Amino acid sequence: MNVEYWTQQPTTQYPILNTMSLKNTTKGGEFIIKETLAEDIFIPEEFDEEQLMIKKTCEDFLASEVFPNLDRIDAQEEGLMESLMDKAGELGLLAVSIPEEYGGFGKNFNTSMLVADVIGAGHSFAVALSAHTGIGTLPILYYGNQAQKDKYIPKLASGEWKASYCLTEPNSGSDANSGRTKAVLNAEGTHYLITGQKMWITNGGFADVFIVFAKIDDDKNLTGFIVEKTFGGITMNPEEHKLGIKGSSTRQVFFNECPVPVENMLSERENGFKIAVNILNIGRIKLGAACIGSSRMALNFAVNYANERVQFNLPISKFGAIRYKLAEMATRNFAIESATYRAGQNIDDAYDALVAGGMDPAKAKLKSTEQFAVECAILKVWGSEMLDYIVDEGVQIYGGMGYSAEAPMERAYRDSRINRIFEGTNEINRLLIVDMLLKRALKGELDLMTPAQAVAGELMSIPDFGEEDDSLFAAEKKILQNLKKAGLMIAGSAVQKLMMSLAKEQEILMKLADIIGSVYVAESTILRVEKLVKQRGEEACKHQLDIMRIYVYGAVDTVALAGKEALYSFAEGDELRMMLVGLRRFTKAEPFNIKDARQRVAKAMIDAGKYCF
Repeated sequence: MNVEYWTQQPTTQYPILNTMSLKNTTKGGEFIIKETLAEDIFIPEEFDEEQLMIKKTCEDFLASEVFPNLDRIDAQEEGLMESLMDKAGELGLLAVSIPEEYGGFGKNFNTSMLVADVIGAGHSFAVALSAHTGIGTLPILYYGNQAQKDKYIPKLASGEWKASYCLTEPNSGSDANSGRTKAVLNAEGTHYLITGQKMWITNGGFADVFIVFAKIDDDKNLTGFIVEKTFGGITMNPEEHKLGIKGSSTRQVFFNECPVPVENMLSERENGFKIAVNILNIGRIKLGAACIGSSRMALNFAVNYANERVQFNLPISKFGAIRYKLAEMATRNFAIESATYRAGQNIDDAYDALVAGGMDPAKAKLKSTEQFAVECAILKVWGSEMLDYIVDEGVQIYGGMGYSAEAPMERAYRDSRINRIFEGTNEINRLLIVDMLLKRALKGELDLMTPAQAVAGELMSIPDFGEEDDSLFAAEKKILQNLKKAGLMIAGSAVQKLMMSLAKEQEILMKLADIIGSVYVAESTILRVEKLVKQRGEEACKHQLDIMRIYVYGAVDTVALAGKEALYSFAEGDELRMMLVGLRRFTKAEPFNIKDARQRVAKAMIDAGKYCF
């Protein structure tokens, strides 16, 4: 991590937050220094009729093919997962975002996010489908040459061939580029002979095509290859026995001089690590979307059970402790959903702008997602932790039945845990959030330093109370602006104090990530509700307003605690005291009766018998 940019002196002065926000010009990570307008974001209430039909198709597929067979899937009944994938392929669920020229529907990124969201409720099947359509297919679609795309993509889009992704090795997990799998060109120069071991390979037991990463000779970086099962030299261990997602095929795959035609090299030599990183950006935000669907289903189960379970002659949904849980579960789901589709549309807008500027569509897909890699990492972390919270509280609401395999929460609880490890652990992603922001500052893509300097100057001045704004969202927007200032103040001070050693201070970096992510999700929630109120009116959105306020006030506490812990870690004396005063100023909020707001949110769901926001 290079922090030189932050330590330069500013050459110009401008307001802490730029209020200009033009559609199609939003940069990834810019939310921390720029105010976004509600009209410039997409909200899930705006999906059109065709997208809602795709959503209904996914829901019907789960209801008819997946949910009745969950025990059979978890038992890994031979041929069952493959047949489900075949049926999904017949319905077009594997081809939503595949270009029409390869047999797909050519839908935009947010539509594919909607599919990931709904199918996310499908337990192990969701894992198989997402691995196939994401990390299994997209490397060829985005990095393959024309011949490779023509050969593989139509069969992957239809489900005729199933795909898998072979990156992780026993000694190469988070440090993916340290893999030891080797590729050696044969004497004839016609094939690379791949030798090595890969582990935790999703869909490994039935995949026809493997995306394999190996190092050629003594190369420093990985190279990608498209490997067909029929090439030979491939063996596998038995299926792994796992805590959750038991129905997902997970194998160790061994390559013993597997002959891969030279024309099956994916992209250029030593470009494999770049392929892996960019495809993981997509995987991260799609995982965040899948967590929404999983948590929504778990919340529906919890609401129904709370209405049916009677204790002390009352349904337990009448009790405040249960209502607290239901409302907090709904609040977190709504907030993550708001942020996820906001980011998805940002990616779509960036893609449209790049293509309009003449960029190749496949390259534009990668560039647009790469631009919002910070947001992708945030949504992976916040989505997976939201789901873990919801299924944990779901088990608690079910009580003893929550621990029984006869009730749905037991499977939901076990299956959720992997999401904090998938697509890069949450710890790695937290570090990446801060690292990517600082690197963009270094490159001059984001001017984080000038706003940080402005906040430092503000700490030395008398607070400007100004005229009181009593508009509907004024209080929450003021809180949000201050939370951004808190993050800039702490990050700027940490960079100047610790300099190059900041990269080694993982605890501080993770606290900064907690602040940054909380700001992004809180802002997304405010903007979604503001846009809804403009469309439907205040009365029709009263519960969404409650949800927004619950989440925003929770974010204040998150930033206050993370900020204190970060400051205690590197500041001292008068500097520490001054910044603690600033943190208290920036995490100040007027009192709000959160208990009553939660009661109203919970009652709306209890009356509806489901999550209804």
